[in-house]
Amino acid sequence: MKLLSYSHDGRSSFGAVIGSPEGDVVVDLSHQLDGVLDLSDLLTQRRLGEARAIVAEASHRTPAGSDEAAPSPRPALTDITFERTLPRPGKIFCIGVNYGGRNAEYRDGQNEPTKPSVFVRFPSSLVGHEQSLVRPPESHQLDYEGEIVAVIGAGGRRIPAATAREHIAGLTLGNEGTIRDWVRHAKFNVTQGKNWDASGSIGPWMVTLDEIGPFDELELTTRVNGERRQHDTPASMAYPIEYQIEYLSTFCTLEPGDIIFTGTPTGAGARFDPPRFLEPGDVVEVEVPGIGELRNGVRDEDDPSRGERG
Repeated sequence: MKLLSYSHDGRSSFGAVIGSPEGDVVVDLSHQLDGVLDLSDLLTQRRLGEARAIVAEASHRTPAGSDEAAPSPRPALTDITFERTLPRPGKIFCIGVNYGGRNAEYRDGQNEPTKPSVFVRFPSSLVGHEQSLVRPPESHQLDYEGEIVAVIGAGGRRIPAATAREHIAGLTLGNEGTIRDWVRHAKFNVTQGKNWDASGSIGPWMVTLDEIGPFDELELTTRVNGERRQHDTPASMAYPIEYQIEYLSTFCTLEPGDIIFTGTPTGAGARFDPPRFLEPGDVVEVEVPGIGELRNGVRDEDDPSRGERG
C-alpha cells in the first residue's frame, strides 16, 4: 500500500495510490476514516489496518463515473500536488557515516566509528515530492544525500533488532540535504547545516512494510540532472536499519510517526574534487525500485520559480 499526503482542488488530504484502467488514481482516505486528521494521525492512532481494508475494497470497485461510482474522490495521480509524506512527523533521526566507504570519504585519518552517528532534523527542513529544494543566500553549498527512510508504526523502548521490523510501518525516500559550510561552524555541530528551511525532502509516498522484502536487497540510487552520483544497498551499512531502531530506542521511546533517515552512500557533492554542489535549475532524483522515485528541483530562496530543468 502506497500512502501519501497531497492537495487537490485547494484542499489538503491523504490517501493511497491504486491502479485503474485510466492510470494511477488516489483513494481519498480522509472521507472514510472518522477522527483521522492526516497521515501522521493515521500512524499515531495505529489505524493502518482500517486504511488497508478501505484500499482493498476500493481496488475492486467500479471506476468513478460509472453507475457504481466510488464513495470518495479519486483524483488522478497526475492531477494532485504532493505534500510532505508525513505532514506532522514526530522525531526525525538521521544516521550519518553508515554505508561502506563513507568514513574514508572524510580523509581525516580516523578509524571507523564503533557506534552510530546520530543527529536530528526539524520538519520545516523537509519538502515533498516535486517541490523545490531551496538554496539560501547565506551559502551556495547546498548538497544532496539520497536515503531510505524508515517510518515507525509501533512505538517502544529498548526494541531488540530481531523484532525491529514489527515496529516499522513502512519505508519512504529522502534527500537529506545539507548546507555544507554550516556543519563546520563549531565542534560537534551539524544542526545548523542540516536544518535550513526546505533544504531536504521526503516522499513521494510511504510503502507499507508488507510490500517490502529484505532490506539488503533494496537498491538506492541518487541522480543529479540524470547523472548517477550515488548507488548502494543496505547490505553495506555498518549499522543495519534493525540495529538503528534498537540503538535509538535504547535512549528514547520511539513512537508512531517518528522517522529515521538511515544513511547515505558515498558520492555526495562535497566528496568530489572540486565539490559539486547543487545549483538553481538542477534536478535531484532519489530512487529505490519497489518504493518509488523522489524528485526535486532546486531554486534560490529569492527565486519563486520551481527551478526544474526541462
